[in-house]
Amino acid sequence: MTTVITREQAVADARHVLDRARARRDALPIRVAAEQAAAGSFRSADEIELILRRLHHQAQGTAPARAAAEHLHAA
Repeated sequence: MTTVITREQAVADARHVLDRARARRDALPIRVAAEQAAAGSFRSADEIELILRRLHHQAQGTAPARAAAEHLHAA
């Protein structure tokens, strides 16, 4: 049996699914996210990790380049 839902309900359901997926993605450790993003990419996991750390630091309002570079070279 087919159930018909309103457009508004379909949009709400889709938003809920996307919000859960974003929350799972955002909960990943940066290195794991970088390794997953590197699959099939022309960038290495190290490059992507540096970018992610820079963006993370920018979002927090801190100096991104130095912190990300220090972390990358410490690994």
